[in-house]
Amino acid sequence: MNPLKLDTKPLKDYFMDWEQMSSRPYDKKRADPYTKVRIILMNGTEFEASGFLHHFARHTDNMELKRILAVVRCQEQMQQKRISSLKPLDENILETTISYEQLAIDLTAILSEHETDENNIKALNFALLEDFDHLYRFANLLKTDYGTDAETIVGKFTEITPARPTISEHRYAADNVKPCMCMKTASPFSTLVGSIITAAEQQTMNFYMNAGAFYPNEIGRRLYAEIAMIEEEHVTQYESLIDPNATWLENWVLHEYTEAYLYYSMSLDEPDPYIRKIYEEHFEMEVAHLKTALDCLMKYENKAPEALLKEADFPETIKFGSNKKFIREVLERTVELTADKDGYTDVKHLDKHSDFAEYQRKINADTDSVASHEVIERTIKKFGNDYRYEDAPNPVSALRPRTKDNTSLGRISQ
Repeated sequence: MNPLKLDTKPLKDYFMDWEQMSSRPYDKKRADPYTKVRIILMNGTEFEASGFLHHFARHTDNMELKRILAVVRCQEQMQQKRISSLKPLDENILETTISYEQLAIDLTAILSEHETDENNIKALNFALLEDFDHLYRFANLLKTDYGTDAETIVGKFTEITPARPTISEHRYAADNVKPCMCMKTASPFSTLVGSIITAAEQQTMNFYMNAGAFYPNEIGRRLYAEIAMIEEEHVTQYESLIDPNATWLENWVLHEYTEAYLYYSMSLDEPDPYIRKIYEEHFEMEVAHLKTALDCLMKYENKAPEALLKEADFPETIKFGSNKKFIREVLERTVELTADKDGYTDVKHLDKHSDFAEYQRKINADTDSVASHEVIERTIKKFGNDYRYEDAPNPVSALRPRTKDNTSLGRISQ
């Protein structure tokens, strides 16, 4: 699919009325788990689009360009409202959170399995284990507070078992910054990976930062706050992969290309005909936005599309599905890694004066007061063991016990 060959209407013809912006919500008990995941992904993509266009407008004094950005941004906001309204009123914050984590896990795994850039692969696999553990922590909160088994929400497509313990994920902020890609040499897919995963993780971070304060008990509020701090680390890591040398106009083109690619992918992957039609309509809108951005790139920087989009044809589209085997392999191989400057290091190779160790002593001085640990101990106390959904025992022997939470793995250096 080459989006530039698609016929589109004039930009002014893509505004929506209130009825179009208000969608029919899915049935939380009957909807495909990946339908929920796709909605969260596209909601986050629209948040990123709107935020970027606002920042762009604040960094240009070209009034004509500001007005074009305002028109496109208004339509991005309309798309976001339409996508966001697909969420049903009877789905509580924690149920939505389970789907957020399923998205983080399976999207990261899919991107990693298809990526060829080694730096990107390492970053994806590293954060993958952390989101995998977050699902386990939130699932235990759901079980204890609501009596709901999270496996019914993830449709048993994603296992629920501990990974690198969340308590071990808190690290010195500077270590989360990684080397960036070069847009001129990176593959089109690698460029998309940087944009897609950054927007997805940023949406998760923002959701936890805001929605977490509305959780009905204190332990839940503290768990959201703790994991939101990890999401800050993930956004720092992923945004550092993106080429910082692209101009504002080049970045705008890449944003629109990413949106068009994602809506096209989601339209091919979505089984619900009502939601699929929305994705198809939004895809056409994004192609119109992409053409507008390319026109501006030519007008204001004298750069043709091929100067930026080396291959206008979309790479292989994203298709959601279970990634259990891949995740287990990454878990077994890399559970004790931590971020260390430009790369990743086994915690056992760090000394007690490392930035990681000193930060851990500062933020996790009292292990028993760490919410992610307390949530598991609380579930064990209530039910006799933690809550899991596993096809087989955890591939890491230290994580197999179900009557005591592990707070040392990937955290305690020699």
